[in-house]
Amino acid sequence: MTVAPPLAALLGLAELRGATLAEVDAAAALQHRVDRKYLVPLDRARRLVAGLADSHHVLDLGEGRRTTSYLSTYFDTPELGSWRAHVQQRRRRWKVRTRLYAEDGLCRVEVKTKDGRGATVKHALRVPAAEYGELPTVAAAFVDELLERAGVPVTAGALSAAVEVRYVRAALADLRHGSRVTLDSTLSCRRDGRTAALDPGHVLIETKGGARPAPADRLLLGLGVRPVSLSKYVIGQSLLTPGLPDNDVRRLARAHFTTETHRASLPAQHQAPLPERVPTA
Repeated sequence: MTVAPPLAALLGLAELRGATLAEVDAAAALQHRVDRKYLVPLDRARRLVAGLADSHHVLDLGEGRRTTSYLSTYFDTPELGSWRAHVQQRRRRWKVRTRLYAEDGLCRVEVKTKDGRGATVKHALRVPAAEYGELPTVAAAFVDELLERAGVPVTAGALSAAVEVRYVRAALADLRHGSRVTLDSTLSCRRDGRTAALDPGHVLIETKGGARPAPADRLLLGLGVRPVSLSKYVIGQSLLTPGLPDNDVRRLARAHFTTETHRASLPAQHQAPLPERVPTA
């Protein structure tokens, strides 16, 4: 069996100048931002990286490592309140997740909401890696405070793990202007022993910056790529939960994702505790 080259090699990341996590966070932490997402063929993603080489640095995590494996468990209510808010484009959209940075053993609880102008606001709390996939007392209090502040009538006690998303990410940053670009490969969504996986010939690219399009957005436009409305969690829930109503996200996902049934292969401590059944009405 032929093993695919790693993401760093596929995208030509060795050609970019490196930056430390502290440098990227200082210049482009962007907890309050506008996100634009693109599904991009690998050849055009590589051309994008080459076109940004003069203005962007690649996040270098030490010893030349320029990618990170992410595991994210998303939480939702029994009625799928988060999923429905996104599919129906409600003003008060929200997400709650725990995220594990696999190589580094770091874990965070993250809460994402929308402000009055439609920009994404993200808050994060570092927690022990053993708490990945859970919302114990401290994490629950953090979630409760932020959802209440955003006017979302949901508490952590009403949430349970719904979908796990895994992927490998590279991050680029314009240290001068404070914008970022992330490139995600080998993306898969998992629930109840089923997986929806992104076509390996594509990369999910996100630009994170201000209201005006960044250089990466303009380069992608020149490459013939247009932004799409896409959420990893919404895709996973839409494709893997039987009985949910059809929606634009599902139709987009079907063109780029394949689904299969199998058992998760990660060690038990890295598997999200998923509910047996989620109501569909």
